[in-house]
Amino acid sequence: MGLGRLITEKQQASGWGDAVIDQIAHDLTQELGGVKGFSRRNLYRIKQWYSFYADQDDFVPQLVAQIPWGHNALIVEKIKAPEQALWYVSKTLENNWSRHVLSLQIENRLYERQAAQPKIDNFAERLPAPNSDLAKETLKDPYVFDFLDLGEEAHEREVEQALVDHITRFMLELGKGFAFVGKQYHLEVGGDDFYIDLLFYHLKLHCYVAIELKNGPFRPEYAGKLNFYLTALDEQVKMAEDTPSIGLILCKDRNNVVAEYSLRDVGKPIGISRYELAGTLPEELKANLPTVEEVEAEFGRNRAGEDDRQ
Repeated sequence: MGLGRLITEKQQASGWGDAVIDQIAHDLTQELGGVKGFSRRNLYRIKQWYSFYADQDDFVPQLVAQIPWGHNALIVEKIKAPEQALWYVSKTLENNWSRHVLSLQIENRLYERQAAQPKIDNFAERLPAPNSDLAKETLKDPYVFDFLDLGEEAHEREVEQALVDHITRFMLELGKGFAFVGKQYHLEVGGDDFYIDLLFYHLKLHCYVAIELKNGPFRPEYAGKLNFYLTALDEQVKMAEDTPSIGLILCKDRNNVVAEYSLRDVGKPIGISRYELAGTLPEELKANLPTVEEVEAEFGRNRAGEDDRQ
């Protein structure tokens, strides 16, 4: 950040504005024997980087210096609020994101879905610290499955199979630490068969994570069913060294009050989040597409023309 401060101070002292950047670029290139990297564009980015974080605490330069320059440039370009930018810096360090993955997380509004959005879960009441905090950090709302080529009317099993087919992208969306165990995971209780939609093991939390997919809005009975699955997992699958299993209900919509009431007296740790598919068309594109009626009418005219020619 020292170079950014130098550029800013010289601009203020000389009143030359951006012309100072050209001069500094020339001087640095000459002084360092033609070393590349001090182009006008890069120096302007460095100055922008310094200005962006100028009002933050003293620890910020040490923090942002730990990620590559390309990551920093991307964050400053895409993010407007410094506190949000620092969150992405911290997550980059924590997860060792590449620049591509960082860009993907920003485009998918990870901060809004994981840090800024209020969560609905009972982790604090049902899990000991620090597991309760770690479990809460894993939740997003909504989860965005933009890598699935499915329409909004896709059935639960279609979504489930598509997620398994794209398991790498799905696990990236879930977050760091998830290991896939299986889909339609079989449990036998009292001679009856039951199946968990998706089962994972979380390497940081040291517990099983059962995920149930629901195509419509959340209903209170979903929490009871998942609570039963978690009890069975803890009795039959969980090892002594594992922590209590966690449940996650993913649904298309959610009434927050109903969801909160449903979890209040549930004994097992459960979170409730929404998910989105990328199968919907933008409104401006929809407006330019023909309706079903128009397609049928056109098809009817074409058929009538063929019949006349025969």
